[in-house]
Amino acid sequence: MRALLRAAAALALLTVWLLPAGRASAASYSVAMKGYAFSPASLSVPAGSTVTWTNYDTAPHDVKTTSGPLSIHSPMLNKGESWSFTFATAGSYGYVCTVHPDMKAGITVRAAAPAPTYSAEHAHTTVPRTSSRPAHSPATHSAPAMTMPSPTPTPTASEAAVPQSAQPSPQSTPAPATTTTASTVRPLDPLLLLAGLVAGVAVLCLLLVGSRTARAREEEA
Repeated sequence: MRALLRAAAALALLTVWLLPAGRASAASYSVAMKGYAFSPASLSVPAGSTVTWTNYDTAPHDVKTTSGPLSIHSPMLNKGESWSFTFATAGSYGYVCTVHPDMKAGITVRAAAPAPTYSAEHAHTTVPRTSSRPAHSPATHSAPAMTMPSPTPTPTASEAAVPQSAQPSPQSTPAPATTTTASTVRPLDPLLLLAGLVAGVAVLCLLLVGSRTARAREEEA
């Protein structure tokens, strides 16, 4: 049973370690002041990272920027002392030790990657087609009726050229478009599901151990 508990605890620690880096705290970096030089002399970090300088020489050293978006100047550090600074602004920083100008180094701060955005899919518009009027069937034609000549004057050539069917028919108006918008559903994070499963297994193991311990005490009593 103890081996099972240890395995569950190890799985829980592994799950926490595998969580996305964006949810963890900002990274930390170290620069050593040793042998009258900065080590490493060139460093590239993401925005929001913290850099710590530690002096290992007997001589005092400090950190002062010579270029970059911000001006930085640390206090004088004696042997064994440290100083930290969090870089929130992206850019290239060059710095030196004011006591020993030959000690030069640089830090490149990368801009943080933008968070992914999720947008709805493009709307799909469906327009129903309107069917044209069916042609008259020859069977539906009725015999022409005899009409008496009308006393009204005959239409002119310009009036006869205009067809009677030019007027718009109310039945030919297309039906309104139907718009369907698809929504996107963000899938669950599998790492969070794994963490919940491991936590459940650990709680179950603890309950089993507790019940066996209580039963053993009752038998001894």
